[in-house]
Amino acid sequence: MSDKETSNTIELLTFQLADQEYSLDIMSVREIRGWTRTTPLPHAPSYMKGVINLRGTVLPVMDLSERLGLKPQKQTERNVIIVVKHEDTMTGLLVDAVSDIIALTSEDLQPPPEMQSADSASVVSALTLIDERMIRVLDLSSIVTSAQSNAA
Repeated sequence: MSDKETSNTIELLTFQLADQEYSLDIMSVREIRGWTRTTPLPHAPSYMKGVINLRGTVLPVMDLSERLGLKPQKQTERNVIIVVKHEDTMTGLLVDAVSDIIALTSEDLQPPPEMQSADSASVVSALTLIDERMIRVLDLSSIVTSAQSNAA
């Protein structure tokens, strides 16, 4: 890696999901909003909770814990929807709570160990340790893209 690459700072939004800590690149986050009841859609995958009206736009909302194969959480007023944009598509990600924004360099990130099955794409792109907390960095493209192909 060149000096230019190693000095690049990456900002991540960290959040809670099933008593674990995850993060996303802050550049993909458009807004964070409180839990809003969704309108379910027929024949959608179980992790797609439905759609909400976001200032006149129909926004699909995904239960991120269920999407990642974690135990589905009960929706409460404390839940938060992180509105993300990947390519030209906006999606709402239902999480337990938003923690904070952290700034790291690429040197702070470690690749995850190879543990997934051959047919599943890895949704965790990196891991980092901050104050004894293991934080998983999610690969938004693998979460949103495969979800769209399943919903289509």
